[in-house]
Amino acid sequence: MSESQAPQVQKTSLLRSSSIVSVMTLLSRVLGLARDVIVAQYFGARADAFFVAFKIPNFFRRLFAEGAFSVAFVPVLTEYRSQRSLDEVRLLVSRVSGMLGMVLLAVTCAAMLGADYLPWIFSPGFRSDPEKFALTGDLLAITFPYLFFISLTAFASSVLNAYGRFAIPAFTPVILNVTLIAATLFFTDHFVEPLYALAWGVFFAGLFQMLFQLPFVARQRLLVMPTVKRGDEGVQRIGTLMVPALFGVSVSQINLLLDTLLASFLEDGSVSWLYYSDRLNNLPLGVFAIAIGVVILPALSGKHADKDAAAFSRTLDWAVRMVFLIATPAALALVLLAMPLMATIFYYGEVTAYDVGKMTLSLQAYAVGLLAFMMIKVMAPGYYARQDTKTPVRIGIQAMAVNMLLNIALVYPLQHAGLALATSLAAYFNLFMLYRGLRKAGVYEPQPGWLRFLVILVLANAALSAIAVWLMGSPEAWLEWQAMARISWMSLIVGAGILVYFTVLILAGLRLRHIRGELF
Repeated sequence: MSESQAPQVQKTSLLRSSSIVSVMTLLSRVLGLARDVIVAQYFGARADAFFVAFKIPNFFRRLFAEGAFSVAFVPVLTEYRSQRSLDEVRLLVSRVSGMLGMVLLAVTCAAMLGADYLPWIFSPGFRSDPEKFALTGDLLAITFPYLFFISLTAFASSVLNAYGRFAIPAFTPVILNVTLIAATLFFTDHFVEPLYALAWGVFFAGLFQMLFQLPFVARQRLLVMPTVKRGDEGVQRIGTLMVPALFGVSVSQINLLLDTLLASFLEDGSVSWLYYSDRLNNLPLGVFAIAIGVVILPALSGKHADKDAAAFSRTLDWAVRMVFLIATPAALALVLLAMPLMATIFYYGEVTAYDVGKMTLSLQAYAVGLLAFMMIKVMAPGYYARQDTKTPVRIGIQAMAVNMLLNIALVYPLQHAGLALATSLAAYFNLFMLYRGLRKAGVYEPQPGWLRFLVILVLANAALSAIAVWLMGSPEAWLEWQAMARISWMSLIVGAGILVYFTVLILAGLRLRHIRGELF
């Protein structure tokens, strides 16, 4: 194979891997949306206590396991895999899993013992409702072990991703959604407080996900007994990289948790409104951006280990273009169709028209930042693949400060929607700083053809917006329609929008080879 052909083959491989992860993640997200619809039907905006009890261990999971740990562990494991023997890799996996498990066990036990006190930190506004406040603590005692199980699941996923096995980790969240759907449909009647069924569903979902991945790790000959050795070189390197990454990779999660804290002081139901709108906004984020980010981290780590700066930059540029291609139409659709989407998906059971209106506002505010949320997922690996976690820390702290200032400025006039908008604007600040840092370091150099690419995107998105607005009609009228009418017409709008968008892209000159990595 010639040197000129190699980058194209690599890009095709990345596209194929990203597509596999996207398909698996799409299945998970669709089931996740179904889960949210079912929970909304059963509980409406009354599930605030559960969402806080679920969000706290979920926050720590994203912070420690899928966030800081993953971006610190994957580059080191990739380096071990390419430069050391299998026995050394197995020893690294053994010692890292031992140390991680020990820390997780200690944190989980401490959190369960202090579950009644955690709501004072994460949802202090619930104190005005003693029953809700006490229920949140009780639910936390059940849900927090999820952190232990799902963090070890994320560890196994990192091992599989480093070895190019992306499908199983991407499929694993399906288990969470199926378990919670089953808990809602079949077990809520068995509890005096039905929310306990959801809490136990979270507990067992974490356990099932962990057990599901173990056989696939064993196939890689990396299912080893955990051991603890604090002085191990690899463990120390991962720990050194992980500490600053706690901030750098998880700024958006910290911001969302701050939103929850402030929302607990607002109108009853604000936590649920933010949760449902954030979940819908996260659908394209999870299906595409996270998939691309997962795939390019080991790829970039390998190119950095090989000292191939040109290939590193080309790979990053390809990822950025892919995000633009997906994020811009998704964001426009969520902003323009916010009320019809919320009515179609959630306007059943306990959800009222008032709830739909409130969720619409926060969805639009979150959708404004969708491009930034998605772009951060591919910009951050540009740092972590080079084992640079200090720069994202500095940027992350600055972004959190911006977010808090915006929260204070916007929460009074815009209430819960102001919190969502503050998160979106802070994400753009985060993105700009990450981009500027990569350019100044000479790590990322945009490839030729960007001007033409952006012109094509503008034309396609303009056509998409026109067809969406034309077919949508009056957003408020959707609240008066029957469920099947909403579903049928929304399906027509989505199908027409996708058809128009990609038709204009093709007519303007975009081809599959460009998506695979060739330049215009």
